[in-house]
Amino acid sequence: MAKVISQDTFDDVVKENVVEFSMTPSEAKEETIKQFEAQGINLANIIKDLSINPQTGQPVINETVDKIKEHIGQKTEDTTQLLEHLATLDAECQKSLAHRVLAGKNGAHDALITLLEESLASNSLNETLVKKCLEAVNSLTHKQPDLFDAEAMAVVLKLLALKVESQDIILLTLQWLQKACIMHEMNRQNIMNTPALKLLKPLLTKGNERMIRELTAVFRFLVLDDDIRVEFGCAHEHARQIAGEVLLPLVELLPAYQDPNVLADLLLTIGTLAVRQELCTAIDEAGGLKAVFEIMSLNLDEVRLNREALKLLRALAGHDSVKAHIVQQGVAPIIKQLLETHEANENIVAAALACVTTLTLRVKEHSSAFFETGIAEVIVEAIRAHPKHKIVQRNGAWAIRNMVSRSRNQCETWISFGVEDLLNTAMKEHPSVEQDIKAALRDLGCSVNLREEWTGTAEKKIAA
Repeated sequence: MAKVISQDTFDDVVKENVVEFSMTPSEAKEETIKQFEAQGINLANIIKDLSINPQTGQPVINETVDKIKEHIGQKTEDTTQLLEHLATLDAECQKSLAHRVLAGKNGAHDALITLLEESLASNSLNETLVKKCLEAVNSLTHKQPDLFDAEAMAVVLKLLALKVESQDIILLTLQWLQKACIMHEMNRQNIMNTPALKLLKPLLTKGNERMIRELTAVFRFLVLDDDIRVEFGCAHEHARQIAGEVLLPLVELLPAYQDPNVLADLLLTIGTLAVRQELCTAIDEAGGLKAVFEIMSLNLDEVRLNREALKLLRALAGHDSVKAHIVQQGVAPIIKQLLETHEANENIVAAALACVTTLTLRVKEHSSAFFETGIAEVIVEAIRAHPKHKIVQRNGAWAIRNMVSRSRNQCETWISFGVEDLLNTAMKEHPSVEQDIKAALRDLGCSVNLREEWTGTAEKKIAA
């Protein structure tokens, strides 16, 4: 079994090479690595690219954390050195996760939280110091959500309640919350158990695009379900709670923006929060459908925006009456235009076909509304354009099946566009979606080999 050493042991030898033998940091690290490898020691657990102070031989990140700790409790107004140390810590933490873990082990998180608490408790708020602390703690917490604790949450609540002219502090606080939510269910639950949502809601105001983007990201991250350490999360409950507070204000913000990225974030967030039928109805009644259609019509060339809009419409169509309103208010021509405009974009094509599938499911009138726009030929051409893309082929088969299953009068038209050969080719190319494609061929009235999956004999006869 290979021998291993600690990071401290490695750093001490590097320091010795710098101080005792007057080596440069790079020479000292190189010599240290050679020494340990010659002894058969495995250095896989060692951070070998730490920045080293050429005077002391100590890792810069360790020295910086210690210097920041020295400033805690000092009432001096001159914060020039402290700001430099915070900037150094921020830069070191951005290098890699290993650097951040080392800083965390050395107490960087507690030191930053204490500095923020002292700053917030002072009579005159030093905004520059608070911003530097927040930048550093953001870098430190990235992919390290376990560091976020009750003291950090208390500081976040105080920051969100601040009345400051500069919005950078609020933006950095929102980014900190986002990093605390990713891959950490308990942090999400702890955040939702505080008044944070009440403090976040007033930030939903018109005009500040960056604020809206950061804020909507927080709402989405609070309903993630990505922590494998927890068997059951609270994503649905969190979505319901957040929707109760901010869903309608989000819908009302849609007409206020023209930036495609802001609109895409708003649509994505609304779709993420629409997890219950009554919420779908509320969005419809608040004029959400009309706003979404107008946004799509005015931004036909925007890929991400339209992809999020299609996902939202598909989510809202989970409610039958809302689905009817979506079709009645004229979504079919818009989706046809999107397919024509973005025929070469497999993501838009897949999303549009999935939307058609949902909107035409078990409703003959909806199928007719789409068919009358001439979308059949457009769908066939979209499928033809992406023969290697399994999801496009599968979603295309779904859309065709749902459109013709209750409207067999459409079959001849579909077949005249050469869809049968396309589906047969796709079935050979993508065996994993064979059953989906066979269902489309069957409902089109085409020749298809339906295989009986189970031919066993029951142990007991079923009573007549």
